[in-house]
This record gives sequence, C-alpha cells and structure tokens, in this order.
Amino acid sequence: MLRYLLGRFLIIPPTLALMSVVVFALIQAPPGDYLTTYIAQLQATGESVDMDEVEALKLQYGLDRPIHVQYLKWTWNLLRWDLGMSLEWQRPVKDLIGERLLLTILLSAATLVFTWAVSIPIGILSATRQYSFFDYIFTTLSFLGIGTPNFLLALVLMWAAFSVFGLSITGLFSVEYVEAPWSVGRVIDMLKHLWVPMIILGTDGTARFSRIMRANLLDELRKPYVVTARAKGVREWRLVLKYPVRLAINPLISVVGWSLPQLLSGSLIVATVLSLPTAGPMLLRALLTQDMFLAGTFVLLLGSLTLIGTLISDILLFLVDPRIRLEEG
Repeated sequence: MLRYLLGRFLIIPPTLALMSVVVFALIQAPPGDYLTTYIAQLQATGESVDMDEVEALKLQYGLDRPIHVQYLKWTWNLLRWDLGMSLEWQRPVKDLIGERLLLTILLSAATLVFTWAVSIPIGILSATRQYSFFDYIFTTLSFLGIGTPNFLLALVLMWAAFSVFGLSITGLFSVEYVEAPWSVGRVIDMLKHLWVPMIILGTDGTARFSRIMRANLLDELRKPYVVTARAKGVREWRLVLKYPVRLAINPLISVVGWSLPQLLSGSLIVATVLSLPTAGPMLLRALLTQDMFLAGTFVLLLGSLTLIGTLISDILLFLVDPRIRLEEG
C-alpha cells in the first residue's frame, strides 16, 4: 500500500509543473491582454484613455516583460502562495476566490454524495430486479435525467416554486445572510438553500451512474463465481453486496477524478441561472476580461482537482478491488 501511494504522489509534482506551462500558455493565447480589453471598453463608452495610467499598470503587473519572465514570476509567486492581484477587481486573488471556492467545494461535495447515494442503490435494484416494474420506472427516469439539461431543469423548478408556492429558490443564502459574517445561523441558512442546486446538478450524474451500475452488475451476476456461490447456498443479498457490487462499482470510483473539476466548471450555467456565488461565473468573467492571474489560478485549480480526484480514485480502487492488491503484491 505504501509503495502504491508513494508512486502516485511522485507523479503529482511534475504533472503540476507541466500543467502550469499549459495553463499559462492558454491564458496568454488570445490576442492582447487585460489592458487592451480595458482600453477597448473605455473607447466603446466614449471615455478618454490615459496612456500614462496604462503604462503604469503595465509596469505594476509586469505586462511589459517577456512571456517567459512573466511565467517564471507567476510560478515563483504560486510556490509562495502569492496568487497575485486581480487586474479587474484590484484585490488579491486568494481573497476573491476564498469564499467562492469554499461554497463551490461544499456544493460539489454535496452533489457527489447525493449522486452516489441515489445512483448506486437504484443501479443495484434495477440489476437484481431486471425487467421488473421498478426497473422500467428507473430506466425511464434515468433517460429523462440524461436528456434534460441542468439549466432547463433549474428554470422549470424556479418557475414552479415561484408560481405555485411564491418562493424564490435562487442563491445560497437569504437576503439577511448574503453579506453577513459566518455564524451558526448562516450555515443553517445555507443548508436550507443547498438542496435545490444539489439536486439539479446531481440529476445528470445520478442518471448516468445508475445506468453504469446496472449494466456492470448485470454482467457480474452472470459470471461463474456467482452461480457457484448460489449453488453452495450463499444468501442472495449477502452474495450480491459482498462480491458483484464491489467489482461493478469500479467504473464509478474511477471517474471521481473527472467528477470534481466537472462539478466546479460544469455548474457554470446553472450557477448563473440560480445566481449562485460559486467559482463558475467568476471564472467566466475572468476569461472574458483576460484577467490573467484570476483566470490562471482557476484553471490551474481545475487541473489540481483532477489530480486529487484521480489520486482518490486510485486509493479507493486499491481498497475496494482485491485484484489490484494482488497485482501490487
């Protein structure tokens, strides 16, 4: 186990280094920079451009230096946990993304737990009761879940809640807690609002994971070791939960590495529709305005979440699947 984990950890630093080069290249790829966008916005509104101010901003943020110098300075600051200043907001990046990142992680974790907690039992029940009434019902619901865009589901729920109950389900806080400091009351208020985006974001994943679980479990239930165990008198549910489920769940565990960044970036449209104070809308604005330090931090964070999720997947697979432990041995 220790050697297995050590090998996975040793892959992370060089991967992050290569990822930082790719991220910086992507951020610099569009023509111009934040200052050219800023000048274009001023000219579009008819305001005059103070070139002395533009030159001062170039010197302040190092935009007048060669690309490789800007990259080295950016990575050196990252190693010291200095994420730079946002060009648009004129605030440190770590202050800007702090609360938004916390709320995004909480929402993503809740969505992931909801997805697994619902999809795995549905997949097991559908596979063990193949072609039954429950199987047809869950199959129909899963097709609807896969085929319905999350933002459309959000719009329908918003309309239904407002027209029927007179409630607004947007945001993660009530009006009195939006700008309030963290307290027990604010946490309770957030939990009251969290379930709506959690269900909306988890609908697609629940539908997909339940189908994957059903298909894999059906394949395992037809294998000789299951038939032999039944012939020896092993109770059905003990047999199903102890062996086939542990093997059928492997594909779900292996996609954890992609689920974390997908929830962070994939919730962009839903976050915009529901007015959620998460990282997605801020990332979109940073990309549109070419706010390089803010956008670069977010994109690098997505890559880091992919690595962390992949590491978690490897550890879980090692613990769940005995075949991986045998290969390691």
